[in-house]
Amino acid sequence: MDTLATIQQQVSENPIILYMKGSPDMPQCGFSAQTVQALKACGKPFAYIDVLENPDIRATLPQFANWPTFPQLYINGELVGGCDIVLELYQSGELQQMIQAVEA
Repeated sequence: MDTLATIQQQVSENPIILYMKGSPDMPQCGFSAQTVQALKACGKPFAYIDVLENPDIRATLPQFANWPTFPQLYINGELVGGCDIVLELYQSGELQQMIQAVEA
């Protein structure tokens, strides 16, 4: 399976998925750490892919999403955005609503 198909499958099979540097327990960049904190505060489990351990995904995902940076959060197959957008949504209460609406 090529990398684009792999990404498409991951996004479609996981209602909430975060492409990040590191893992939720050991983020490898501040932006990933802040995004994980906001997601954890919403109280629902989420999948993640460590782009540092998956160089093909790291190279291909910006083309897939037309979004150049990491982390990237997808909810129900749609790109929500990166750290700044996720934090804005969290602070406004919208992220919690989006997460709670997900059927897990």
